[in-house]
Amino acid sequence: MGDHSIQNQQDLNDRLIFARHLLDDIKSLELMLSKNLIEDNITRLGAEQEFCLVDKHWRPADNSLKVLESVNDPHFTTELAKYNLEINLDPVKFDNQSFTAMESQLEKMLEKAHLAAAKHETKVVLSGILPSISKHEVNLNYMTPVPRYYALNDLLTQNRGGDFKMHLAGVDELSIRHNTVMFEACNTSFQMHYQISPHDFTKAYNWAQAIAGPVLAACVNSPLLLGNELWSETRIALFRQSIDTRQLSQSQFRKNARVTFGDKWVDGSIVDFFRDEISSYRILLTKEIEQSSLQKLKEGTIPKLAALNLFNGNIYRWNRLCYGVGGGKPHVRIENRYIPAGPSLKDEMANFAFWAGLMAGRPKNLAISTAMPFEQAKNNFIKAARYGTDTFMYWEGQKYALPQLIQEVFIPIAQKGLMSMGVGESQINEYLNVIESRVHNQTGSEWTIRQFRKFKENNSTDQALISLTRALHENQVSGTPLKEWKDVKPAQLKVDKPVKLSHIMNTRLVTAHTTDSALLTLNYMKWNNIHHLPVVNEHEELQGIITWTHLEKLKVIHKEDPPLAAKDIMVKDVIQAPSNLSINEGIQLMKKNMIGCLPITNQNQLVGIVTIKDILPFTYDSGTQSSS
Repeated sequence: MGDHSIQNQQDLNDRLIFARHLLDDIKSLELMLSKNLIEDNITRLGAEQEFCLVDKHWRPADNSLKVLESVNDPHFTTELAKYNLEINLDPVKFDNQSFTAMESQLEKMLEKAHLAAAKHETKVVLSGILPSISKHEVNLNYMTPVPRYYALNDLLTQNRGGDFKMHLAGVDELSIRHNTVMFEACNTSFQMHYQISPHDFTKAYNWAQAIAGPVLAACVNSPLLLGNELWSETRIALFRQSIDTRQLSQSQFRKNARVTFGDKWVDGSIVDFFRDEISSYRILLTKEIEQSSLQKLKEGTIPKLAALNLFNGNIYRWNRLCYGVGGGKPHVRIENRYIPAGPSLKDEMANFAFWAGLMAGRPKNLAISTAMPFEQAKNNFIKAARYGTDTFMYWEGQKYALPQLIQEVFIPIAQKGLMSMGVGESQINEYLNVIESRVHNQTGSEWTIRQFRKFKENNSTDQALISLTRALHENQVSGTPLKEWKDVKPAQLKVDKPVKLSHIMNTRLVTAHTTDSALLTLNYMKWNNIHHLPVVNEHEELQGIITWTHLEKLKVIHKEDPPLAAKDIMVKDVIQAPSNLSINEGIQLMKKNMIGCLPITNQNQLVGIVTIKDILPFTYDSGTQSSS
């Protein structure tokens, strides 16, 4: 998540000073480029591994800082949520040993994470979106207590001018309103870095954009969010919408989204690229910078361009151009941000080898910006996120089924690129066979959906998500790549008991509006065979409830005169509960008040309902649960 030394200040003078440093950084970058100070004779690779932490019930944990302390390794750092951490791998020269070295280090780092997590009854899971995450874990209580994160949340919310609204549609449809950026924390990725020559920037970056769609399609792994089947790689839509600062407008004025694929092929130098970014996006975060980068350059020191890097770190391009300094030498690299974490370490390394091979194998005589329209590359990317391998894509004017495109065009390019960097034939075959198997047999998303549907046949959605999370973990610790993962048999299915009301509540609700006809509400209940009907207002806020018992007492008949509305017959004093209340506490609340249903609310907004039928299977001792 970048620099943590951020002060949440919006003082005008601070912003003006930061803007001056940002302009100095652009001038410094231009000087370094003109004097050939930026490294251009070597290709290095790097990666960042984000991962999830789950508790003994396979739900998101809230102890990342404790795990981080137990790991005690500078390669590890925090993420936005208390249930995520990140590993920064050491950069390596792209040669015959690069993937062996990176895989070995990643394996050791993940083992460290597993051991440290185990000390706190926690497990590590690699997943683009953790299946078991619920609405409860995307509130500020789960935000890692780091100033940068709070500042980012405050500023994005302020710029948005209100709640974040998200709408995602796939097999299911999810429309939700949220008042923090914490939905972004649902996303975990395996970010890959490829160092480029600054003088090759335009061709290298445009090529990275062109190949993004097919590469993503071969790597999709995140089809679920809050128990809904959405996109093959739901992270793409979720990340874009979860931190979108644009406000709705009646004008046609187009503002740039902070999460973006881009709108055109790039042209010009890296300086031109960053100038365009600064022209297109407002400064969000600032920090105190002691010395101008121009002054450092004049003194013979290579500057880190702190202002530019902070500014750039808050623009989330799926292919991000980055500036850095390593060993006293400045460099530029492309950061691939669209690949999800998981499903296994071997799959992640295969993804890296495939992408790096494609970058190295770029046909030298191909000017991609004239070979295909940018809109085609962008459309390929969106189709990959929506449909994975089950789609067609255009490449150089020809239409391909995705598996055919990977097999006939992309794998040969990747093979050529890896061979040109000295990678051995056996290693090339090992990694690319993983890719080939996924596009022809099963992607991570396809395996996930198949297990989820099977688990739901005889279990609740919540139990299915818990079982899926457990199955992911067990396959990952086995060390096998996705191509060897089998469907979980019913005899192998292990279901943990639910703990909170949110785990058993019904979220597919029939509700009445306060202004609905009383007669109509009676028919709602008859048609749907329900005994409890929540009544809400236009903001989905709970206003009351109608029950069969209540209706019988009122003797509501078919010929009201004058006609009655739902608000006229509903019970207004409703006992309700938060979603994080334990099931046992919910049972006690229902017993104490002698009620047959319990509406579940979040800040008075109805999110579900629990009835006697839902709680009958659970007989908990009063001391076994809490609402924490």
